[in-house]
Amino acid sequence: MTKPVGADAAGPDPAYLASLEALNVRVQTPGDRPLFTPTPSSPMRPVHWRWSELEKVVGELDQHLALAKGGGRRTLKLANPGLEFGTTPTFWVSIQYILPGEVATAHRHTPTAFRFIMRGNGCWTTVDGETYEMNEGDLVLTPSWTWHDHVHRGDEPMVWIDVLDISLVRSMHAIFFEQYDRDVQDTLPVPDPSFRTLGSGLLRAGRRQPPQPVNPLLAYPQAKALEALELAKGLPADPVDDVITEYVNPTTGGPALVSLGTKRQILRPGFRGAAQRHTGSKVYWVIAGSGVTVVGDERFEWSAGDFFSIPPWAEHHHENPYESEASLFRVDDLPALDKLGLYREETGTK
Repeated sequence: MTKPVGADAAGPDPAYLASLEALNVRVQTPGDRPLFTPTPSSPMRPVHWRWSELEKVVGELDQHLALAKGGGRRTLKLANPGLEFGTTPTFWVSIQYILPGEVATAHRHTPTAFRFIMRGNGCWTTVDGETYEMNEGDLVLTPSWTWHDHVHRGDEPMVWIDVLDISLVRSMHAIFFEQYDRDVQDTLPVPDPSFRTLGSGLLRAGRRQPPQPVNPLLAYPQAKALEALELAKGLPADPVDDVITEYVNPTTGGPALVSLGTKRQILRPGFRGAAQRHTGSKVYWVIAGSGVTVVGDERFEWSAGDFFSIPPWAEHHHENPYESEASLFRVDDLPALDKLGLYREETGTK
């Protein structure tokens, strides 16, 4: 076989590569990172954020960050040391802190978002004219391009989890942002129509609605989630997650958000889950209790208030060696992977 002109073990001749670059084209060279790998290879690293270390930092955010007009929020972002941007390759998790009387002014953006309330009560959020009080354990959705603002009418500071699929949308170069012309929106004559129509979970008010890809239901109170978990305890244990429930779009039965999965689970005393790995990333927040999650060679011994993350295709399993239940909230990007036909999993890998 004739050797290509100018080629050697190091690859094509530099002059040839320069001539291609001038035309905005290129060829694969030995120094390039491989386009294809036998299994997913992610720079994301597993991280354990301990609430014992975060609590003081969160409580002092108001001394360093003002909640100013213009759409800004007072947040502490959970960064990943392996990623240039985001908590995972597709989404960013932040802890938001708001004081009584403060207003987080209205805006909208293309990234999909949600709030899960960690501490406190009495802040009201308005999403496209629907308004809901946010209390501990509630989940409130902000679908893509919906107007939203928050007004804290309670007496104590509130802390909640903010999650946006901003890493995914940013990678697609599809970020749009718009500030509302006033600090807060007007509310609808019926302030909570989607919850009144669909919020019971069993009975629907009014006429049948066709399936809607963008979930019309915006608020999921904690009482409903706890009821679902209690019922799920009567089912056979999931071999990986023990007792797990998912927030769903009531018109389709699919995930509550098109790109982000939202779940609550319980690990009962003595549970040791099967090892698993899957495409997609996830972050957990520990609502109550303690437990252990092993990710690859790392062992996270977590307790109430902690966060921890699991990278794509990282082998992991959960344990609860303690005498009381552990309760967790989880966000993942499995809906996005599923829609693209990229979701794969392996269970019992060890």
